Amino acid sequence: MEHIEGSFEGVRNVNIYYQGWLPEGKVSAVLLIVHGLGEHSGRYMNVVNHFVPLGYAVYGLDHIGHGKSAGTREFVETFDDFTDTLTVFYKMVAEWQVDVPIFILGHSLGGLITSYYLLDHQNKFKGAIISGPAVKIGDSVSQATIMMGKVLSKIAPKMGLISLDVNAISRDPDVVAAYVNDPLVFHGKTPARLAAELLSAILRVTAEAGVITLPISIVHGSEDSLADPTGSQMLYDKASSEDKTLKIYNGLYHEVFNEPERERVLKDIEDWLNSQLAG
Repeated sequence: MEHIEGSFEGVRNVNIYYQGWLPEGKVSAVLLIVHGLGEHSGRYMNVVNHFVPLGYAVYGLDHIGHGKSAGTREFVETFDDFTDTLTVFYKMVAEWQVDVPIFILGHSLGGLITSYYLLDHQNKFKGAIISGPAVKIGDSVSQATIMMGKVLSKIAPKMGLISLDVNAISRDPDVVAAYVNDPLVFHGKTPARLAAELLSAILRVTAEAGVITLPISIVHGSEDSLADPTGSQMLYDKASSEDKTLKIYNGLYHEVFNEPERERVLKDIEDWLNSQLAG
C-alpha cells in the first residue's frame, strides 16, 4: 500500500495534519476516519490493514489540538471547529477520489462528531460506520458537574476537568501500553470548554437524530465504560434510516477495533460495506 501525509489550513488558520493509505490497484471506496478524544489518526492501523488490501482508500485527519495538528491540546472554541475542519478535508478527499463512494467512520468523540456532522451533511456519504459513539451523558455525571463545566467554560475555558481511564480502552494489554507510551496521545484532563461543547453537541444529536436517513452501521462494546452503549441504542432507535444496524459485542471494551476480537468486528463491517456497494 502507499502511505501519504500532509497538512492543510483548518479553522482559524490552524495547521491540520492528515494521512492516507492507498491500495495498489483501483480504489473501490473510501473510508474517512474521524478519531476519538485525545488520540490521532495513526491509531487505526487495524482498520487500515484490513481494508486497504480490499481496495479501500483510507484517510484520516488529526483533529485540531490533537496528534500532529497544531492548536492547544483538546481545546476548541466551539464544536464546529471539528466539523468545519472536517468539511475542508472531505472536499480534499472528494477531489482526490472523484466519483468514488465515500463512507465516514467515526469512533468515540469521532462517533459524536460523525453523528453531529450527518445532521447537516449526510448527502456527502454513501454510508456511515459509528463506533462507540460518545452520544450520551454518563450517569455518573451530576447536574452540578454539568453546571460547573458550563461556568468554567466561560471563565476558565482551558482548565482541565476530566481524565480518561486508560485501562478501559481495551482488554489487550499491549494496546493499553502502546496508548500510554504514545507521545501523540494527550494524557491530560479535558478542558472545560471542550467538555461544555461536547454536552451541547450531545444534546443536539439526541434531539435531531431523526433527520438521519443515511445507511448507518453502529458498533459498540457491551462493557464500554467510556461511552455508554445505551447511547448507541438511542442513536439507532432515533435515526430514520431504512438501512441501519446495531451490533453490541458482548464483553468488549471501548475500542472495538483494538480488542482481541477485532477481526470479527472488522469482518462484520466489511460485510456491511459490501452490501452497501452491491446495492
